[in-house]
Amino acid sequence: MFWKIVGGLLIAWIAFMVIGSLVGFLVKAVFWIALIAGAAFLGTAAYGAIKGGGNKKQINS
Repeated sequence: MFWKIVGGLLIAWIAFMVIGSLVGFLVKAVFWIALIAGAAFLGTAAYGAIKGGGNKKQINS
């Protein structure tokens, strides 16, 4: 009975270790993807602001 409890605890510990490492990897991957996407967005916005500055359209009312 003692070894069944120890084995169950060992399997639960290994499962938590595997799940924790997968979640940690996914959080890091999402962080880097968001960081790269944010940099690309800011670069595109800056480029549009610089290039499109002379083409202003006005609505006549």
